[in-house]
Amino acid sequence: MGVASYMSTPTASSPKAYNIYLLVIAGLGGLLYGIDVGIIAGALPYLEATSGYSDGQLSSVVAAVLAGSVLSSLFAGLLSDLFGRKTIMLVSAFLFIASIPVICLSDSFAMLVAGRLLQGVSAGLIGVVIPLYLAECLGANSRGKGTGMFQFLLTVGLVAAAFIGLYFAKHVEAIESIVNVTKDTIFAAKNSAWRSIFWVSVIPGLVFFLGAFFVSESPRWLFRKGRKEAARAALARANGQEEGDAILAEMERNSTKKEDKSDAAASSGSLLQRKYVIPFILAIVILACTQATGINSVLAYSVKIFQQAGLTGAFGNYGDVLLKIVNCLMTVVAVVLVDKKGRKFLLKMGTSGIIFGLICAALLFKGIESKRTDVTEKVQIDSIFKVSEGRYVADLRDDATLQSLGLTKDSPEMQFIVTYKLGENGGTELTNSKTQTREQEVDGKTVIKTIDPIIAIDLPKIKDGDAKPVLEVLKAEIGPMPSKTTGWFVAVSFIIFIAAYASGPGVCVWLALSELMPTRIRSNGMSIALLINQGVSTTIAAIFLPTVGSFGYSTMFFFWAGCTVVYFITAAFFLPETKGRTLEEIEEHFEGKKKLS
Repeated sequence: MGVASYMSTPTASSPKAYNIYLLVIAGLGGLLYGIDVGIIAGALPYLEATSGYSDGQLSSVVAAVLAGSVLSSLFAGLLSDLFGRKTIMLVSAFLFIASIPVICLSDSFAMLVAGRLLQGVSAGLIGVVIPLYLAECLGANSRGKGTGMFQFLLTVGLVAAAFIGLYFAKHVEAIESIVNVTKDTIFAAKNSAWRSIFWVSVIPGLVFFLGAFFVSESPRWLFRKGRKEAARAALARANGQEEGDAILAEMERNSTKKEDKSDAAASSGSLLQRKYVIPFILAIVILACTQATGINSVLAYSVKIFQQAGLTGAFGNYGDVLLKIVNCLMTVVAVVLVDKKGRKFLLKMGTSGIIFGLICAALLFKGIESKRTDVTEKVQIDSIFKVSEGRYVADLRDDATLQSLGLTKDSPEMQFIVTYKLGENGGTELTNSKTQTREQEVDGKTVIKTIDPIIAIDLPKIKDGDAKPVLEVLKAEIGPMPSKTTGWFVAVSFIIFIAAYASGPGVCVWLALSELMPTRIRSNGMSIALLINQGVSTTIAAIFLPTVGSFGYSTMFFFWAGCTVVYFITAAFFLPETKGRTLEEIEEHFEGKKKLS
C-alpha cells in the first residue's frame, strides 16, 4: 500500500492522549515553518561577510525559501490528495532535514540556493498540509487548539531562530574582542557561525519526522479513497468509538447524494457551485487581509521603524524583542480561547485592536513626518556622499556636509533620512547629527561603543573593469529628532497591534483556511488560497520601502488600517461561527441546509 498506509492503523490509546500527541506534532510542524522563515536573519550577516556574493545573489538566497514555498504550495493539495496527508507530512520533514547538509556543506552559490529552495518547498507543504490534516483529524471541540498550537510554535520558531542567531553573534563578538586576533580567525568564526546556525535547526526537523510516523492517516482522506474501516479506526482513535461512528455516519450521509450522480456530473461544477464559491472566496479574502495588515513588514522592519520614531541605539532592539515575546504570549491566549469564545469573536476583537494600533502609530508618525524638511535637491552625491573603503559615506561630523544641509555642529540633534537606489538595489537609511554612545556586553564585559553619525551604503563587489554602480538619492529629509517618549508610544502602538494580531488572525487564519473549504475541494482550494496569500505578502514586501521612502510610514500604516477594516467587516458580517461544528455541518451551511450562528 506504500508509505500512505505505513503505520496508519491506530494503536490502542485514549482519544485524549492521542489528541495531545497530534497537538505536539502539529506544533512541531509550526516550529519548522517558523524556523524556515526566520533562520536566515541571523545567518545572513556572516554569510555576507564570508561568501563574497553580491547583493543580488544574497537576495536570491533569502528569496529562495519564498520561491520554493510558492512552488510547493501550488501542488501541495494535489499531492496530499494522491498520496495522503501523512505521507506529505513525512515528505515535508524529510526535505527540511535534507536541506540542512546541502546548505551547510555548500561550496557554491548554486548549491546554497538549492538548499534554500528545499527549505522553501518544505515550508510550502507544511503550510498547506498541517492545517488540512488537523481539520480532518481533530474533533470539532479541539480543532481550534490544534491550529492554535501550530501558530504558537510557529511564533516560537521565529523567536528560536532569533536566539540561535543571537547566540552565535555573541560568540563572534567575543572572538573579535580578543586582543591581536587575526583576520583569518575572525573569518573562520563567521564562516562557522552561519553554517552552525543552520546545523542547529535540524533538531526539530528530526523530531517532527520521527513523530509523524506514529500518527494515523486523515480519516476524511481514507473515506474518500473507499477505505471505510481504516477511516472508522482513525476517527475512533481521535474521538472515541461512539463519536467516531457518528462522524462516519454523517460522512456517509453527505456522500450519498454525490454517489448517485455520475463522475462527470459530480465534477462539472466543482468550483462553480454556491457551496464551493462562497467559502472559497471567504477563505481568500481572510488570507489576503491577514497579510494586508502588514504583519510581515512589522516583524521584519520593527527595529528600523522604532529608530525613526526616536528609539535610537539598543532601544530599538529592545522594542523588537518585546514585540516577539508579546506575539508568543498572546498566541497562548488565543489557543485557550479559540474553542471557547469562537472564531468570529477572536477575529472581531483582533482586527479591532489592529486597526487601533495602526491608527495610533500612523498619527504619531504623521506628527514626526510633518516636521521634516525635504532636502533632496541639496544632497549632491559628490559633496554629501563620498566613496571610502568600498562604501558611499555621508559623514555628519564634517563641517561642509553640515553646512550643505543647513546645519552646524551647534544645531540641535536632527534626523537625516535618505532613500536611495544603488544600481538595481535600494533602501532607506537614517542617522542622527550627533555622536551617540551605546553600552554593549561582549564576552561578559560591558563595553561603551561610540556610534558615529554617518550613513554608510556598501558598494557591491564588482569585477575588475566593471563600472561602479551609481548612487541615486531618491529622497532626503531632515527634521527634529523625535523624543524617546514618542518612540515608546510608537512601540506601545505596535505591541497593541501584535497582541491583537496574535490573539485573533494569527490563529484563526489557519482555521478559516481549513474549516471553510468543503471536503471535495479542501486540499486544492487551500493550495490556491495560500498561493494568493503569499502573493499578497510578496506585494506588500515589495512596495513597503518604496512607499515609506516616498510618502512616509504614516501613509503605509493608514493603508494597512484600511485593509483591516475590510477584514473586520468580513469577519463580523459574512463569516459563520464554526466553533464546535463538524466539517460536515459547516459544509451543509454553505449548501443552505443548515444555518450556523
